[in-house]
Amino acid sequence: MQLEVYGDTLCALVSATALASAGNQVFLHLPEGNVAQQLAQGDCPFREPGLADLMAEQSQAGRLVLSSLESPPHQQSTVVWLALSPDALELAVQIVAMLPTHRAERWLVVNQSTFPVGTSESLQRALVENTTESETGSAVVSLPDLIIEGNALQSFMRADSWLLGAEQVWAQKQVAELLRPFNRRRDAIMLMGSREAEFTKLAITGMLATRLSYMNDMANLADHLGVDIERIRQGMGADKRIGEAYLYPGCGFGGLSFSRDVMSLASTLQGSGMQAQLLDEVLRINERQKEVLFRKLWRHYGTELRGRRVAIWGVSFKPESSRIDNSPALKLIEALWAQGVEVHVHDPRALQVLGEWAGERDDLVLHDDPYAAAEGADALMLVTEWKAYWSPDLLRLKMSMAHPLLLDGRNVWDPDFIKQSGFTYFGIGRS
Repeated sequence: MQLEVYGDTLCALVSATALASAGNQVFLHLPEGNVAQQLAQGDCPFREPGLADLMAEQSQAGRLVLSSLESPPHQQSTVVWLALSPDALELAVQIVAMLPTHRAERWLVVNQSTFPVGTSESLQRALVENTTESETGSAVVSLPDLIIEGNALQSFMRADSWLLGAEQVWAQKQVAELLRPFNRRRDAIMLMGSREAEFTKLAITGMLATRLSYMNDMANLADHLGVDIERIRQGMGADKRIGEAYLYPGCGFGGLSFSRDVMSLASTLQGSGMQAQLLDEVLRINERQKEVLFRKLWRHYGTELRGRRVAIWGVSFKPESSRIDNSPALKLIEALWAQGVEVHVHDPRALQVLGEWAGERDDLVLHDDPYAAAEGADALMLVTEWKAYWSPDLLRLKMSMAHPLLLDGRNVWDPDFIKQSGFTYFGIGRS
């Protein structure tokens, strides 16, 4: 098939690349900005495993072609794929309204953007209003973005599930054909209405965020009770009614899409006249949790932090990502600055964007080497659980740090082993 993909999100790039790799002719329409500039220079703006290589391969083969937003769809195209940012709803309406209608072929518009519930129905009305002959039967379907950052390409090409909201049978069949190369192990497509698909996407995110915040509350209580949250987590996960996923406490969750989805669900609840008490509390707990490492440091040093040096390992909002959107590290760094602390940071991928976020500051030093960041530090805080941090050279750390204090924001280290190695250790619900 020939497709027109619109957007400069990670979802847009992954979808366009994966669809091109299956033999489709894909035109990727990009808004002006950094993403378009980097792609024009042959660079991939998202550091996702396998994405840059596959994009280059499909571009060289001529199956993935970059285009501008203003470029009209090609004559032979029948599919428009919207993977826009959540704040680009007006642009989505404009794209649908500008689709050529004087043609025999009907349009299939696949809405993969995370917009408010009911948006696909609104786009369907806009498409019908723009259609001069109603018998063409053009359709808008909802196919919510369920890709996982850090494993985005594989989470599309080997998806555990697809939520397909489509009322027209022909549209269901055409989307199923588009996804057939990625849907061979078992039929992972779940059919539902477009509103149901959009709501399910938000409900999933809300549930995951709720589990995370609940576990963070339990971890804080474990600190108070003097019990090990790791044993509690294992006991909870062993109950099949609960399961193990998203039960790991930490120093808060981040990510632009994740946070926006939770806030969008809360806004939807409030807009319906219902109170979003649970989700509001989930968000409040998460914001408080982003300061948990700072509070532990504050208490350890008896509130005397001015002039101290603190090292942070990991500032991206999750491993395998270069993005720092709503990352717990940002709030932590601001709290440390407010107390006159000099912050030294290492991250495998996010140093450049952190530097852009912070600007030139004397109290922020970025390091390409994690041990250089920890040298002379009064404390080392692990915020993002990159695998490179899981088994550090503890002897080297102890010899180089001013004070052997480790604050584990992701509970990746073993407290007993760390203490036996001569460190003071604080985790999340572990000590």
